[in-house]
Amino acid sequence: MISFAERLLGWQATHGRHDLPWQVADAYRVWLSEIMLQQTQVTTVIPYYQRFLARFPSVAVLAAAPLDDVLALWSGLGYYSRARNLHAAAVMVVERFGGTFPQDPVLLAELPGVGRSTAAAIAAFSYSVKSPILDGNVKRVLARWAGISGFPGEKAIENRLWLLAESLLPANGTQMPAYTQAQMDLGATVCTPKKPACLACPLQDDCVARQTGRQLELPTPKPKKAMPERSTVMLLIRNDVGELMLEQRPPTGIWGGLWSLPEVASTLDAEDSCRQRWGLTVLPEPALPDFVHVFTHFRLTITPQPVSVLNTAPAVQEAGVRWFSRDAALAAGIPTPLRKLLTR
Repeated sequence: MISFAERLLGWQATHGRHDLPWQVADAYRVWLSEIMLQQTQVTTVIPYYQRFLARFPSVAVLAAAPLDDVLALWSGLGYYSRARNLHAAAVMVVERFGGTFPQDPVLLAELPGVGRSTAAAIAAFSYSVKSPILDGNVKRVLARWAGISGFPGEKAIENRLWLLAESLLPANGTQMPAYTQAQMDLGATVCTPKKPACLACPLQDDCVARQTGRQLELPTPKPKKAMPERSTVMLLIRNDVGELMLEQRPPTGIWGGLWSLPEVASTLDAEDSCRQRWGLTVLPEPALPDFVHVFTHFRLTITPQPVSVLNTAPAVQEAGVRWFSRDAALAAGIPTPLRKLLTR
């Protein structure tokens, strides 16, 4: 029997992806792509990746840039803690490692936002280091191929998959870039979650899931819980020259560091909040239709409440609060729901 690694390498040479913009032996470019690809599809990432490289061509340039600039380019990509970690990691690479990414996956995993699997991928692609990866695609491939039941997010199951991934590495370290890419590509294009193309898979002959007809049962899905529901009222405060008030959110938490609309608990709080916080006399207009934004762990119902400022709007004295023109707001780092609202 040809080894697991040899079959993957043979398949990758003919059927794998070879034209992705980050497929270069450059640790900065590989790291940037790996962070962007967490929780995000390749087709979505490519234009963001290209814009980032144009604006931040090196880790030193990224480290020296204001966080606001990084968040503005990240706007719309979601999971904004990745952008904050990206900036913090760039600073760490410059200050601790002299602007060069280390080759050791253990050291790479110390960077903010870089876990064990991401560190191994960076080391494999950039330096041909033999270290296993275990992202979502690889977990699915290994769980099906080896017939491993149990939710991969459980520690015991995850540890079992790590040991299996370690045992399947190719003998030659120079094969690590192609082998690592092969695992990602097989999971993304063949061993997909809902419609796996088993007849096109190089592992079909000894895949336990295929032999037992359990392709759609493995890996075992996460036990479902009811999705929590939350709601908020977002104030669309416009001054006498048509500018919109935005406030910068705290650096951690949902939309951390982004510019967003002020929030209140109820539409009835709009007038009092504007008067007490900013000395504004406002006229609430009819609320716009509610819309829902779904996060990983909860659903947020947003009520947009437009208000017009009746008095000449004073300069805002509160830190982290500014007036934006519509175009300036769209160019800033803003959450996806606000971007959708403004483009309507």
